[in-house]
This record gives sequence, structure tokens and C-alpha cells, in this order.
Amino acid sequence: MDLSRRTFLLGASAAAVGAGLPIHRGYAQSVREMSAYQRMYAPIDDDLFPVPGIELSRINPAYLRKVVHYDTAEPPGTIVIDPRARYLYLVMRDGMAVRYGVGVGRSGFSWSGTATIKDRQEWPDWYPPKEMFGRQPELMEQMGELPGGAGMPGGPGNPLGARALYLWQGNKDTLYRIHGTFEPWTIGTNVSSGCIRMINQDVIDLYNHTPTGTKVVVLSGRTKRNQTAARS
Repeated sequence: MDLSRRTFLLGASAAAVGAGLPIHRGYAQSVREMSAYQRMYAPIDDDLFPVPGIELSRINPAYLRKVVHYDTAEPPGTIVIDPRARYLYLVMRDGMAVRYGVGVGRSGFSWSGTATIKDRQEWPDWYPPKEMFGRQPELMEQMGELPGGAGMPGGPGNPLGARALYLWQGNKDTLYRIHGTFEPWTIGTNVSSGCIRMINQDVIDLYNHTPTGTKVVVLSGRTKRNQTAARS
């Protein structure tokens, strides 16, 4: 059932409640879930920059944030990313996890392995690597001169969104990030240059529960791992 049809049915069920008519238990649960998601993905006006609310009808409900049962040997606090399913799991205790929908690397840019979050940034600047400028030279027109070189300052419109978690392997920056996006309709797709993108409201939630030093496990995806580092 697509979300627009689901919304119609929820409205019908609410009308039935108002009329004092019996409704199916599943309808009442759906009403509660929709109300919770509307609050979860509402606009954020008290951050450094405003974060727009999410138009839920543009996102597959399967990729909205949810606490689920998750069987893993990884300890609580670990982040596990499943590129095939396009989910990121924040492992909790007692076999549970917070599951977030993500956008992952498109063909030729997927990767797998273990990394560590070595840096965390709110409204991060974006410094595309040389490889990306080589593929998309028109990007240079959008760049300014920042302390770290040619880049785009953090803020609305920046591809890294409201938060970024920087993934390192040992003493080497992989140049891959877990970050927000102002294109939430791309969640659940293979769209990036290897980074893991999230709805801004979700990446803020993850950021608030993820300290520096957190272990990140990226499971094997559909395509062969690409060793060329890139950002999306």
C-alpha cells in the first residue's frame, strides 16, 4: 500500500472514530504511527540552520526510523550498515537496534569493511576529493576558498546536510562519511559516491547517540568493493 492510499485510509479511520463507529485495530495503530512520524520528521527551527520538515508521502515508509529486533554479535553502540537492504542499524541492548533508512553508493562506488568514527561535525563544510572534480568539473563553480581548500561551507544546500560522521580506518581518513541530505527522497536508493546519506532528522538523532570512537561495520553490498575514496 503506498503512502497516499494509506493516508486516505487513516483519514477514513479518524472519521470513523469521530462518528463513534468501530474501526479495525490496525487502522488505529496506523493513525498512532503516522502521528509519531509527523512529530519525528517535523521542521527543526532551533538548530544552527533551519531543517525543513519531511514530506512523508515522498519516502517509502519502510525507510523511516524504527526500533526493531536485530540479531548481531556486535556490541551495543556499534553502527552496522547493510547496503543491500539500505539500512543503518544503531545496535542497542537485548537484541534491539534503531533502524534508519539510508542512501548508499551507486554501482562502482560501494564498499565494505570496518571503520571508526574519528570526527563529528555539525553543518560540516564539504571538500570534494580530486577524483570527484575529475568526474564532475562543473562542481568547481560551486566551490569557495575555505581554510581547508576549495570547498562549500556548511549550511542549507550543502550535500553533507546537517551532520557528518567521518569514517577512518586506522590513521587514514577513508573520505567516506555518514551524513545528512536535503534530498530525502533519495533515501532507500543507490545514489551516492560511496557515502552513507540519511534524512537530516535521522542523522541528527544518530549524531546525538554516537560518540567519537564508535565502531562502524559496513556489510558486503551487491557490487565489488571500490577502493577509490570519494564523497557524496
